[in-house]
Amino acid sequence: METYVLALSLHLLAACIWTGGHLVLALSALPRALRRRDVTVITQYEALFERVGLPALLVQVGTGLWLAHYRVEDVALWFDFDLPYARPIGYKLILLAATVALALHARLRLIPGLDAARLPLLALHIVAVTVLGILFVLVGMNLRLGLGW
Repeated sequence: METYVLALSLHLLAACIWTGGHLVLALSALPRALRRRDVTVITQYEALFERVGLPALLVQVGTGLWLAHYRVEDVALWFDFDLPYARPIGYKLILLAATVALALHARLRLIPGLDAARLPLLALHIVAVTVLGILFVLVGMNLRLGLGW
């Protein structure tokens, strides 16, 4: 049980960092960048946030997989949406895949050569990743509280 509490604590702390950092980005830095049509506002924030945000995401993924296995040992059942504990695990894995897809697209396609003209497309990515982060938290809360979503 002690390992579970440690894993859950690290998972929640990492979720706070990841989601909170993206909320600050989406609600503070992004509007300023769009108003000024200045990509450096975003790139400067990202340079600072990546130092803690990416490790937090890795902690989230690692502890999330461990916690999922703790709840549903058979990995083949993680997408069995009829099982109460497996349903949110499946949802979280779908959210993770969407987050990774958006991150890869931004990193490989948008950020190289980013300019003011492409800033609105990057803004969509930022808002999407922020919404995904919030959904991660809500689905995790559902899993922990057993709300039955």
